[in-house]
Amino acid sequence: MNFDSLKPQIKTLVSSEATRDEKLLEVCKFLNQEVPYYNWVGFYFANHENKTLHLGPYVGAPTDHTVIPFGKGICGQVAESNENFVVPDVKAQDNYIACSFTVKSEIVIPLFVNGINIGQIDIDSHEIDPFTEADERFLEFVNQEIATLF
Repeated sequence: MNFDSLKPQIKTLVSSEATRDEKLLEVCKFLNQEVPYYNWVGFYFANHENKTLHLGPYVGAPTDHTVIPFGKGICGQVAESNENFVVPDVKAQDNYIACSFTVKSEIVIPLFVNGINIGQIDIDSHEIDPFTEADERFLEFVNQEIATLF
């Protein structure tokens, strides 16, 4: 996957005249369309007071996981660790919250604004172990662009 070719479009989507949530949704749609193994793409945002994550714009199958406590599941762990989390096979994870039986792997990249983890981009795949370091670097770039909206 050549992620460099997608970066200009991400910049264009983020700099559009749309509202912030519309921009986030457009980024989700773009990633879902352009990367064949990005089957669910969404953002979760942190409420540090309540120590919960709240589902923002997303594309993919509906999820019941609209609020996730810090520490629970992959997303909740990233809220606490402030580090990328790549799960090659969700069945091998003890602290995994199953969204759908079709999900085989997941990548979660924290979203920092002024050094504070305000949320994350969460991507599920129907393939086992599709995510590489290139995905991590690209999604870090996506989040750096998204951070300019806050």
